Amino acid sequence: MSCYKSSDLSLTLFFLIAFAFTWLFWIPQALASTGFLQLPPFLEGFLFSPFNPAAFGPLVSALLLTYVFEGWTGVKSLLRKGIDRSFDRRWYLVIFLFFPLITGGALLLAIFSGNPPPELLVTSNPFIVIIGFAYIFFLGGPFQEEWGWRGYALGRLQAKLSALVSSLVLGSIWGAWHLPLFYISGTIQSQTPFYGFMILIICGSIFFTWLYNNTGGSILAVMLFHTMNNLSFLIFPTLETELGGLYLLILNVAIAAAITLAWGPGRLSKGGK
Repeated sequence: MSCYKSSDLSLTLFFLIAFAFTWLFWIPQALASTGFLQLPPFLEGFLFSPFNPAAFGPLVSALLLTYVFEGWTGVKSLLRKGIDRSFDRRWYLVIFLFFPLITGGALLLAIFSGNPPPELLVTSNPFIVIIGFAYIFFLGGPFQEEWGWRGYALGRLQAKLSALVSSLVLGSIWGAWHLPLFYISGTIQSQTPFYGFMILIICGSIFFTWLYNNTGGSILAVMLFHTMNNLSFLIFPTLETELGGLYLLILNVAIAAAITLAWGPGRLSKGGK
């Protein structure tokens, strides 16, 4: 957002700290998972548990640097954006329906193309959606990451770059941040081609910028949006089908292009050019 002062130093430090904090935990996991490192049992149990703090790197970096450069006033301003609900309520439709429609649509296209329909876990236990939403929000990425990627980095990038270019830059860095996960067994990344993941996350970065700019920079909005993105893969196991991943890529690229054309690459928001 234009209210941020552009600072190459603060952005560089943000990315360095976010990567360093996260990879401090993920790299030993990756080495252990690929058999290059034997970890003590207590450390292995901790690193491979849901309480591994690795994904909190962007949050830690954002809070630390906001305090260093802006003091407690800046920290309070950042935290207020995490509870900001002052945006147009119509954007809740985007927040809660956008990603499930894309992921579910890709699954339907795969089934219509002849792929056997996978078992839908939610049909056997609908409460898993509620439990999954809460788990994903706090420990599955959104709360850990969005204070940093959108809350700290995006506004500062947009202070000197267009919304589209900012999205492409941030999406590329965001994707690279996940790199160790491709070598950790059991992660979605370990079961996904790197090029496919990068296309999806760069398109996702455009979607997140679009939402962030149209909700006045609400971190709450993008955290909920991020949650629904991850949750949609639990509701619709699209990647378990042969063609689901391909259709998902096509839909993401097409919709990202449509949003960019409709809302303008300069701001990706009303009145954008």
